[in-house]
Amino acid sequence: MAKNELPEKIQKKIKEGWIRSWMMIEVLAITEKAAKDAMEKHIKKMKMEKKTIVYGRKNHSIEKIKNPRPDIPEAYSYVVELEVITETFEQLVVIAMTYGPSAVEILEPQKIEISIGEAQSIINSVAEMIHKFVQAGIGGIVIST
Repeated sequence: MAKNELPEKIQKKIKEGWIRSWMMIEVLAITEKAAKDAMEKHIKKMKMEKKTIVYGRKNHSIEKIKNPRPDIPEAYSYVVELEVITETFEQLVVIAMTYGPSAVEILEPQKIEISIGEAQSIINSVAEMIHKFVQAGIGGIVIST
């Protein structure tokens, strides 16, 4: 969506310093219905996030994928592009960590300044996520000796 086509509410938030971004999210599921349902639930949850407004959406066709993994003969891929604004850079990082977009592009502003407190909070959020992976037994940081 071109900047001059944005809803007035979105333009106002951007002028107040909110961060405008584009992101692409992909869901892979065993059935077409499961892919669609999972995506709808995922985006609905994102729309409920504080300090976040999802205002644009472009749905791609659901596609059948052969052998997405060695143990899965076929699955369905559903890709959606979203336009989002977040009040802070920290909130954008939280959205990326929580909702796992395949790609994120910051559209504006051209320059972002954050306080040391916000930077520290972002770093601690990333560290916490790594520890959650370790606790779940699904990953972590490998330390060479």
